[in-house]
Amino acid sequence: MDNNIFCVIMAGGIGSRFWPYSRTGRPKQFLDILGTGQTLLQQTIQRYSKICPIENILIVSNEEYGSLILDQVPQIKSNQVLLEPMRRNTAPCIAYANQRIAMINPNATIIVAPSDHLIADEQEFTRVVLEGISFAKSRDALLTLGIMPNRPETGYGYIQVNGREGTDGNKALRKVKTFTEKPNLELAKIFVESGDFFWNSGMFIWSIASITKAFEKYLPEIQGQFNDGLNIYGTSEEAPFIRQVYGSCDKISIDYGIMEKADNVYVLCADFGWSDIGTWGSLYDHLPHDEEENGVGAGQAITFESARNVIHVPKGKLTVVQGLEDYIIVDTEDVLLICRKEDEQQIRMMVDEVKLRGGEKFI
Repeated sequence: MDNNIFCVIMAGGIGSRFWPYSRTGRPKQFLDILGTGQTLLQQTIQRYSKICPIENILIVSNEEYGSLILDQVPQIKSNQVLLEPMRRNTAPCIAYANQRIAMINPNATIIVAPSDHLIADEQEFTRVVLEGISFAKSRDALLTLGIMPNRPETGYGYIQVNGREGTDGNKALRKVKTFTEKPNLELAKIFVESGDFFWNSGMFIWSIASITKAFEKYLPEIQGQFNDGLNIYGTSEEAPFIRQVYGSCDKISIDYGIMEKADNVYVLCADFGWSDIGTWGSLYDHLPHDEEENGVGAGQAITFESARNVIHVPKGKLTVVQGLEDYIIVDTEDVLLICRKEDEQQIRMMVDEVKLRGGEKFI
């Protein structure tokens, strides 16, 4: 296994679109959503441990999840868990990890990935990632993984490729033309029909040299802030230094801060059964379905004149549903959610409304 390969796993999100199952105290990456016996984070660690040494995996998360991570991933040492004092989106998270990796290995090639993805074909996934590493390690290039869309999904961002000839004779490897945020349904249909757009997986591959150069060019202030800690990382002064940096650091995504501006961005187009399990609708495809195409996760459901619903209740609990089609029904110990599937993007707004009404304990 190549000791020059590192992996940065981002595990700080709160998964609000997966509420009420995902909560602030235990977000979706720390849950066994599909009943496999492993949480999404544990699956992610297992997936990338086949690609790089376990000691080369860094997990970046919020301070409140530090002990939870070490409990769930005991093979990871505490110095491999980088704790953020506040949420500042993905650019500061990646800048922090870059500095730690650069100290260890200035020749590193880095994979950056969220902690809450589902990969159906892990053998193909490994092949694609290794192909991406081979491309990125010897070039000044920023590579992202694009997923072949199979439906007009409004919950994902899209990547438009520049032409169909490919790079280095590889038709799956294209230069990126544009990044597009989550579109409405009509626009998503146009994207899928065009054949020029791929889902943005949020997974990146680059050399430490290339991403450092990009930060210096496009986000110099953030790069400078984290660079000031070169003699502090790995010491007892690291935590207070990071707290100070995050207190003044801009909240900005790596997509907006660098990827949408850089001219050396490529996408490796792939199809390995990817889902970010970001919403109840995306989970629906992975649940067992009854004769009326109701997707039932955990618990037990009996349905009458009901079809294509997502039903998720605690184990040992029976739910009886009559006369509902295309709904999300989620029951937890203290919250019951009933929402139309087509309106699932509003769940985040619903969470905000619960907060406004003094329902912090339900979040």
